[in-house]
Amino acid sequence: MSTSSSLSGGPVILSAADRQLLDACLAAAPGAWDEFVRRYGGLFAYVADRTASQRGISLAAADRDDIVADVLVTCLADDAAVLRSFAGRASLATYLTVIARRVAVRAILKAPPVVATGDDRATSDDGIEQVADREEVERLIERLDTTEARLVRLHHLEARSYSEISRITGLPLGSIGPTLSRAREKMRGTQTVR
Repeated sequence: MSTSSSLSGGPVILSAADRQLLDACLAAAPGAWDEFVRRYGGLFAYVADRTASQRGISLAAADRDDIVADVLVTCLADDAAVLRSFAGRASLATYLTVIARRVAVRAILKAPPVVATGDDRATSDDGIEQVADREEVERLIERLDTTEARLVRLHHLEARSYSEISRITGLPLGSIGPTLSRAREKMRGTQTVR
C-alpha cells in the first residue's frame, strides 16, 4: 500500500495494483476496462442492492444491472472525469462506493424499480399493457444497430443478466452496460421525435 502526500497535504491511500489499474484505465490500455469491471463490478452490484434495501426495495436482476451500467457510464463520462478526479484521500474502493451510491440513489429516486418477484420478473394484472410495451420496444429497437438491438432484446425483453449476455454474445462484460446505455439514449431520442 503506498501512502504519499496528496496535493491537499493528506496521505494518499492507494495500493500499487489500484494505481496501476487506474493509470491503465485512464490511458485506455487494452483490457484495463475489463479488469476494472471484474474488480469493481461486484462492489457496484452490492452497493445497488444495499441502497435499494435501505429504502425497502428488493431489486430485480435487470434493475441491478442497469444501476451497475449507470455507475460504469458515470466512471467513463467526460473522458473519465470521475476517475481523473480521484484524489487518493481514501482507498479507490471507498471512493468508487461513494460514486456508486450516488448513482444508485439517483436511479432509484428517478424511477423506483419494481419489487422483485419469485421469478425476478414484473407481472401485470391483465398482460395487455405488457404486450403494448413490448410492441413499442420492438418498434424502437428497429432503429438501433444490430449489436445494440440484440443486447436490448436479451436484457430488457428476455431479462438476461450481463454475464448471460456476455456468454451468449461473446462481448466483454464491461462493454455491455455502456452499449445498453447508449441504446437506451437512442431509443429515448426516437420516442420524442414522432
